[in-house]
Amino acid sequence: MNIGVVTRSFPEFSNEETARFMADRGLLSTELCFSQTDSKYWVYNGRSDLSDMTDDRAAGIVATYRDAGIEVSVLGVFTNMIDPDEEEREANLVYFERMVDIASATGIPTVATECGFIPGRRGINADTYEEDFDRIKASLARLLAHAEKRGVDIALEACVLDVVPSAKRARDLIAQLGSDRLKVLLDPANFIANSSEEDMFRYLGPHIAYLHGKDRKVNDQRGRIVGDGDIDWPLFMRLYHEHAEGKPIIFEYVTRDNVEMVRDRLLEADRAATS
Repeated sequence: MNIGVVTRSFPEFSNEETARFMADRGLLSTELCFSQTDSKYWVYNGRSDLSDMTDDRAAGIVATYRDAGIEVSVLGVFTNMIDPDEEEREANLVYFERMVDIASATGIPTVATECGFIPGRRGINADTYEEDFDRIKASLARLLAHAEKRGVDIALEACVLDVVPSAKRARDLIAQLGSDRLKVLLDPANFIANSSEEDMFRYLGPHIAYLHGKDRKVNDQRGRIVGDGDIDWPLFMRLYHEHAEGKPIIFEYVTRDNVEMVRDRLLEADRAATS
């Protein structure tokens, strides 16, 4: 099983320290987010200034992980694709396109993002839902055209809290856009309040680029570490082997103090699923 962890779990480490920490614990894939002490560019739901992140500099960072035996499965962007301010959305999309260029130049196969949201107005709002959904379709259509030219996939992380709130709605969006470059980042914590474990894979199995290892109570706003929520992990792992075998499962919400415990929880659930 391909288990890893997002680099932004360890913002106190340099890239070299992060790579060594992961490798020593058998966490051999990652979602790279430029979040370490020597590459502080991570901005959630927004963007940063990438003017000094040259292809060569990015390649050096990626090589740090690969030299440690870690697969850089994805480059994490997670910008806001539905900002109603057209100048802001345009700047976010230009930022995203630059990240696609970096992924292409460094051999990273996938770039990931959420839908984005308006602070203080997150989720589905009946009075703006149709225009919000149209915005994400338009944003993705543009980015997919750019990604196609660069030979990179885009993985969308949908969520019950956002404008694409269920596994079925994510599948519908993929069908509407009609691009083989659009994949999903399947985060079960983001769907468990709206979609069963079976539905996540029934609708999205063929489209999975990778998965997040994260949990959630169905009435929580924020996710939890694996095993602290309402996901049936033995069932989830059985479905994973049926529908997404070999795809990276990359932990979120862990720290250097608990990541080994969370890894062991997932391995225990996997043993229960296959015994």
